[in-house]
Amino acid sequence: MAVGWHILAEFYEVNPDLMKKVNPVKEILQKAVKESGLTPLKEEYHQFEPFGVTGFVLLEESHISIHTWPEHGYLALDIFTCSDEEATWKAFEVLKREFSPGKVDHFFKERG
Repeated sequence: MAVGWHILAEFYEVNPDLMKKVNPVKEILQKAVKESGLTPLKEEYHQFEPFGVTGFVLLEESHISIHTWPEHGYLALDIFTCSDEEATWKAFEVLKREFSPGKVDHFFKERG
């Protein structure tokens, strides 16, 4: 029986304007958390200069993290939850919709 669900994803061909600065990234992560019914506890983001973001949303159910390379149109995601599998996939789908990548690679793992 799984105790958690983990998605590691890479988004390619993402609009650099969506991931250059903290605010757009933060808004998209917050939307994914809200729409998937997950419970945020704390958020932390770092702005790289001249651009690029790393961010982390600590969830009651675990976490979502992101790291962006706008100059390459690339971002890396880590979504791990212990709520239910449906919420994990919903967060992933919201992130795909909002970042609108041209290509997605992902790996899914049941934990436990």
